[in-house]
Amino acid sequence: MAGRSDGIVRAVLGPTNTGKTHLAIERMCAHSSGVIGFPLRLLAREVYDRVVKLKGESQVALLTGEERIAPPTARYWLCTAESMPVPSPSRVPGGTDDKKDFAFCAIDEAQLGTDPERGHVFTDRMLRARGREETLILGSASLKPLVRQLIPEAEIVSRPRFSTLRYGGSVKLSRLPPRSAIVAFSAEQVYALAEMLRRFKGGAAVVMGALSPATRNAQVDMFMRGEVDYLVATDAVGMGLNMDVAHVAFAGLDKFDGRRERRLTIPEMAQIAGRAGRHQRDGTFGTLGLGGENGPAFTDEEINAIEEHRFRPLDHLYWRSADLDFTDVTALIHSLEARSDDPLLRPAPPGIDLAVLKALAEDPAVADRRGVVARRLWAACGLPDFRKVGPMHHARMVRRIFNSIADGGHVSQDWFAAEVSRLDNVSGDIEALADRLAGVRSWAYIAHRADWLAEPAKWAERTRYVESRLSDALHAALTQRFVDRRTAVLVRDIGARGADALPVTVAADGEVSVGPEPIGHLTGFDFKVDPTARLADKRLLLAAAERRLGDELDRRARELCAGEDGRFTLFAPAGGDIGIAADGHLLARLAPGRSLTEPALRTVRALDRLSAPARTELRAHMETWLERQVKRHVGDLARLTAASSDRHYGPPVRALTAMLADAGGLLPRKALAEPIGQLDRPMRAALHKLKVRLGALDVYAPSLMKPEAQRWRAALIAVRSGQPMPALPRPGASVLTADADRLGASLAYRQFGDLWLRVDLADRLAAFAHQARAGYQAGSETPFDPIDRSLATSLGLTDQALSRLMAEVGFREQSGAWAWRGTHQRSRSRPQPTRPGNAFAALAGLKR
Repeated sequence: MAGRSDGIVRAVLGPTNTGKTHLAIERMCAHSSGVIGFPLRLLAREVYDRVVKLKGESQVALLTGEERIAPPTARYWLCTAESMPVPSPSRVPGGTDDKKDFAFCAIDEAQLGTDPERGHVFTDRMLRARGREETLILGSASLKPLVRQLIPEAEIVSRPRFSTLRYGGSVKLSRLPPRSAIVAFSAEQVYALAEMLRRFKGGAAVVMGALSPATRNAQVDMFMRGEVDYLVATDAVGMGLNMDVAHVAFAGLDKFDGRRERRLTIPEMAQIAGRAGRHQRDGTFGTLGLGGENGPAFTDEEINAIEEHRFRPLDHLYWRSADLDFTDVTALIHSLEARSDDPLLRPAPPGIDLAVLKALAEDPAVADRRGVVARRLWAACGLPDFRKVGPMHHARMVRRIFNSIADGGHVSQDWFAAEVSRLDNVSGDIEALADRLAGVRSWAYIAHRADWLAEPAKWAERTRYVESRLSDALHAALTQRFVDRRTAVLVRDIGARGADALPVTVAADGEVSVGPEPIGHLTGFDFKVDPTARLADKRLLLAAAERRLGDELDRRARELCAGEDGRFTLFAPAGGDIGIAADGHLLARLAPGRSLTEPALRTVRALDRLSAPARTELRAHMETWLERQVKRHVGDLARLTAASSDRHYGPPVRALTAMLADAGGLLPRKALAEPIGQLDRPMRAALHKLKVRLGALDVYAPSLMKPEAQRWRAALIAVRSGQPMPALPRPGASVLTADADRLGASLAYRQFGDLWLRVDLADRLAAFAHQARAGYQAGSETPFDPIDRSLATSLGLTDQALSRLMAEVGFREQSGAWAWRGTHQRSRSRPQPTRPGNAFAALAGLKR
């Protein structure tokens, strides 16, 4: 494929729904070989499946950033625009080009050359990608003057739209006609609209550009089979995806384009609206009214332009030089920022690949790279930011990849395997699954670089498997959340009667009735069907009830948020999940979060039936309540966490508080011997203010010994470790029996022989022993007894437990008397006695 060709060059221009893509497929299959570049991976996959049916799998290849199916005998290649095999004119010592010669070539949606982010790619393909015999440039009619000036040899063919597109005004969600697509411009808005359609219409399919092809196809198939009559999508739906849509409703006319919030251009509106109508079937477009409002409004100029397909001609395309200089990195950057002599070709805004290159070039070790190594650096910078984390964060991943491949090496298989395994997890909500899908796309891209991995085929299969699992899980999660099949059946069945005419009531005791018939019970937010209900059409009435319960559930949520905090409790049954309950009903489960004292909240499925604002408000209220309760009962843990990163404290204090906070406020003193040995007097005073006790056996926060603090501490530790809630002893229990091994280990108890003793009481006995030793007068006739007999008796400690405790404190029993371990003579001078009750001061000065 070269910049010029003796073959025919045609520009097939016109509005959407003109069959341009079908024409390209038809023309390609008439040639001995061909390639087509598409704007979306989803569209490339769709056309690949169609061509496979015509030519067979062995003849057809699919090439995208994350997917490569390339049989050795492949003659027809379906690609994303970025992945099209176009020879590079770049100057590099010893460099070679991967040249492919095709009889036919086509570039789809060429008007995307005006896109600030990807426009330079489409411009490059339009100017340089050529077929040996025939080339098609497919795009909007607004591209015509630019084609005439930039490609004067091209024959321009105008294609009329097969069907009529008319403005249908603003329609409320409840009156939206079947076979409608709603277009929104954020994932949050897509989810909110899909939830409303589930409540009012029985459900909707969801299509977004971030979905994998498998997930997207499964959602579209559900719509095409008629399981749901509605589809909610982002503006990615406008890029040639073929669906049976009769009406397109715009939920908004503004979008964030990566830099600012702006109104859609008329061509963008037309691209999306053009999805309505199929072949010769007419379609309509309009806006969506919500909350009693008419919704966003088109201007008369916009409506006329869309209906008549009349748009202002394009006056420029974005361009970036393909003639790159790999002499060194500085030369490479200069060549990427070169300007065209043609005023129609504007310099493309800096892309993330160039931003990453500049960030890495700040390192002299990278900036000095030349020739082939500089080419490898630029290839690594081409890794797309699928996770949308921004240039600086993305540059760290690119740098690690480049370090591996710079000198002809490979990406570490251990690192690759560990990251893919971490993403191979199908649990979690829609957002978590979508985030993992975005993550695995990066590794799929790496796996399809044969020069980056030692075993690319193996890892490509591995990433494909993980993406397939996540796609299936995401489709199931989307369907579960946004489709109510019973309500969908209800809406179709009752037709003109209207389900809203059916009276649904909720009694004070939670009994739900449709008309005079009880059909179930509402407990908290959970609706249970009455198994004894006898209804002529149980499915229809049940679906009607579920639709109409939304207002009651929202009312209960608002009442709960406005009520007293006392209605919320920590739900922590022994051996069960841990969460938050209200009036005895579980509303959310706790999951591992950012730290021990900041667990994450996972609302139960029953709350999915709330409206999005009500669920958001209730969730925020529960999060606030949880934060207050953690501060109230285990606030010292939160203070330890804060102190661990506070530079006001010295390194020994920060290290000690970090280890202590991570362990839940309790650690054996031996585990902290190193930071304790570095503490000076001011540091010990600081720990004292933080309410940390440096006990003889354990270091702990005394406030955590209180019964309710013990309960919260045990719950938070169980949540972080993914374990069920342990069985708790009775409140205030001092001693546990020996058969409570697991219980004692998970709570604030220390084992001494056949008993477990609470650590603060063990500390009191240890403090008494050291005070007794410090105050003992050598040569006294009174026997030395380091044991607080009254406390030991009240606790019911056995002789075995006492002996073990005293041995750990540092005493040994010999000839019926106690001696300090390793000391055979006592000082004849009387030590300065320690004030009674100040055990912390005595232990703070103790050298272990």
